[in-house]
Parts: sequence; C-alpha cells; structure tokens
Amino acid sequence: MSKINIFVVEDESIVSKDIQQSLKKLGYNVAGAATSGEQAVELIEQTNPDLVLMDIMLKGEMNGIQTAEIVKNKHNIPVIFLTAYADENTLSKAKVTEPYGYIIKPFKEIDIHTSIEMALYKHGKETEVKKERDFLYSLVESKEAGDGVIFVKSNSRLVKVKSSDIYFIEALKDYVVINTATAKYTIHSTMKDIEKKLHPSEFVRVHRSYIVRLDKILSIEMPNVVLEGNKKLIPIGGSYKDELLNKINLI
Repeated sequence: MSKINIFVVEDESIVSKDIQQSLKKLGYNVAGAATSGEQAVELIEQTNPDLVLMDIMLKGEMNGIQTAEIVKNKHNIPVIFLTAYADENTLSKAKVTEPYGYIIKPFKEIDIHTSIEMALYKHGKETEVKKERDFLYSLVESKEAGDGVIFVKSNSRLVKVKSSDIYFIEALKDYVVINTATAKYTIHSTMKDIEKKLHPSEFVRVHRSYIVRLDKILSIEMPNVVLEGNKKLIPIGGSYKDELLNKINLI
C-alpha cells in the first residue's frame, strides 16, 4: 500500500522540521514543505498531496486561511490547520474554509496521527458520494443513455427505466418518486430537473407536485386526471390546465 503524501505549510523552520520528522515516524511521506502561502500554492500544484497541514498565522501576503481557501477550491485537497491561537476570532475565520481538522500547538504525534486519519477518511467518503452523485446525474442527462431511457438508483443498483413505462412522477419534499405500473423509484432531485430530462411531447406537468405521461391518461374529470391501469386520480393545478389542454388531441 502506497504511503500517504502530506504537505507541510509552516513558516517556523524548526517547527516545520519537527512536524516532518513526526510524519515520517508515523509512516507518512512528506510531499513537500512551504514557508508562505504563495509558495504553498505553487508547490501543492506540483506535488498534488493527499492532505495539507497548514499553519494559520503565516508571514507574507497570504495567511493560512486564505491559502487553504485556494487549495480547497482549486485542488479539493483536505486541509488541517495548525495554530497556537485558539481564540474565537481565529476559529470563526478558519471555519469558513471548512477545514478537516484543527490542531492546537504544542501537539503530540498522536494528535497529528488521529487528525490525519480522520480527515482522510471523511474526505474519502465525501469524494465517493460526490462521484456517485455526479455519475448518476451524468447517466440521467447523457444522450448516450438512449432516447426514452433514464437510469435511477434503487437499492445501490442503477436501474434502466423506459420512459414509456412511467405513469406519473410525484414530488415528495426533497425527493421525487418515479411511478411505473410495477415499481416506484425515489431519487434525490427536483421536479424542475426531472422535467428537463423528459421529452415534452410525451409528458406534461399537471400540478406543481405531479408530472404525467400523456398516453397513460384515461380521462380528464376536472379537477383531476384519471390514469390507466389503477385509475389513479392526479389533481390538475389551475396554472397547468392550459398546458395540459394544449398537449392533448381535443376534438
């Protein structure tokens, strides 16, 4: 298993060397070290470490908080702050960058080890969730998925659902429920996003909380739409009535 690469940003030479020695003793690899924010940004770009130990009170134009913000936004690398200052003002400024840890000087090796392992674990889990979310969205939105097909997550699986099998879609707080004749799929999304991914000639929004498939409509009995199969009633919102009538073949 490859060693974890840690980058150290500390403007006190003796303290920096002590930290680097401690990291090596703990089994980590020191990817590099910097004494200023400007130098840190440049070297982190080159070394791409797994984690950064960052002193808050750096000399120069940029302090550790400003440097951490750049590292987070540009590289998505977890940062643990090192500081001798634990006052409320410093903490308030530091927490805005959402650091993965905060170690008060002087510290022991066990403090460094625990903070690094917890930060790496947390960052790893967050990265997994983000990748999964982005992957799911890319599948749903991608033209490569094929016309008339969307992919939804169900019990940790990606399930292909044909749009022709969908009866209606219902909003439920921060989720939407895709209803077919035989199954329901609950996903974290909004009605607005789902509506964009459905073909407008096949679906119509009839209510702020409902989208129905046009060819599944059995009848319209104001103020409801009656669907085929189980003859489920779907309410028609006043502001959506005209759009519904425009989309059906009315004689």
